[in-house]
Amino acid sequence: MTTPQDLLFVALDVPADRPVEQGDLSLALAAAELLDLLVAQEVTLRDDVIVPVSGHLTGDPMLDKAAASLIRAEPYESAEDWLWRRGDRLSAAYRDELEHTEPSGSGLRQLFRRADRSVDRIDSDARRHAADRWARHEPLLVGLASALGIEEPEHEEAAAHAEDDKVDDRVAVVLAALGEALTELEAVRQRRRIEEDAFDNVWRAP
Repeated sequence: MTTPQDLLFVALDVPADRPVEQGDLSLALAAAELLDLLVAQEVTLRDDVIVPVSGHLTGDPMLDKAAASLIRAEPYESAEDWLWRRGDRLSAAYRDELEHTEPSGSGLRQLFRRADRSVDRIDSDARRHAADRWARHEPLLVGLASALGIEEPEHEEAAAHAEDDKVDDRVAVVLAALGEALTELEAVRQRRRIEEDAFDNVWRAP
């Protein structure tokens, strides 16, 4: 669990403009999986359509589950459709997986259940790996975190690392699909809030 796991730690450790909603996090984790599948050359993109190119195991249980769930017959599936389908309750699945692998007290339980940022967090190799990618302004991780409202880290040597910050077209497609899905999910929340407010007003009316 590389990019999805690192995204979880960033969501836990880095302040955001607003609390990260679990539905948003699930969509972003699905995007992180897709990016890792692209890096592993398990899939490619034809425009915004995910095309499987390998059936090999990656050695990562969660990523292998993601690969096994790919649609392997034409017309395949768009990146945004993948985010909705694979992202269904995905944050809970990663919670369960990481609670078995991370030290007790690492803070993951608080991220998923109470978002309590005051908890003392135990250091681990996985957490240090995530922090290192974040400090290096790694484009995949920064792009995913930014979509969740988590501010980019300060990059003191931006000019020296400008080449590293370039995002290729495939990554841009995935991040665009994530942005569209997050916007749609927020629109659903807003409609629900309006409906709930209208219902409450009916009951409060004299």
